[in-house]
Amino acid sequence: MIRERVLVIASAEFITSAVRPEQYPRDELPEVAFAGRSNVGKSALINCLVQRRKLVRTSRTPGRTQLINFFKINDSFLFVDLPGYGYAKVPKDLRATWGPMVETYLASRENLRGIVQIMDLRHPPTPDDMGLWSWLKEKKIPAIPILTKADKVSRSKWGPQVQTAGRILGITPSDFIIFSAQTQHGRNELLLRIRELLPDNSQPMSTT
Repeated sequence: MIRERVLVIASAEFITSAVRPEQYPRDELPEVAFAGRSNVGKSALINCLVQRRKLVRTSRTPGRTQLINFFKINDSFLFVDLPGYGYAKVPKDLRATWGPMVETYLASRENLRGIVQIMDLRHPPTPDDMGLWSWLKEKKIPAIPILTKADKVSRSKWGPQVQTAGRILGITPSDFIIFSAQTQHGRNELLLRIRELLPDNSQPMSTT
């Protein structure tokens, strides 16, 4: 059997926050961005990937963190934490800033190699989830669909939930990664998929 190579994250550090393109990091390192509805577990997922409990801090008020945050990984590529979308209790003017800010980043950032789109396994994809997924496909931006918080759903319900999500987004169930930051289920699979987005010379590896 051929053993697959898993991306090893040896170091992770916060670099900067940005709202406008002139505030983005000026290096040319490849970037993988993370997007999801507010309170979907995006911060926990990134912290799980880098094995750091507090690299990405969670806002006490979902939806209030309206910045693009950049983290340098292994001194060779960046994780980009996009602000959460779709939280109903956030004021309309604050919600309205998400679209232009994130769309500008996604559409113009040449360093971007792909998106990890995070959705909640417990619920069908929301209209916001569907809109972002369709937009990424239209712009031909590679995207990895994640269904997180799997530890909060009994395993017997995973299959039906994934089937429903697949029908809504128009993709096959096998395209999804089922993920839990609590149990680390899906971590290696996601690291493998992220590895496929990056140049080989940016990736310390181990085998699985």
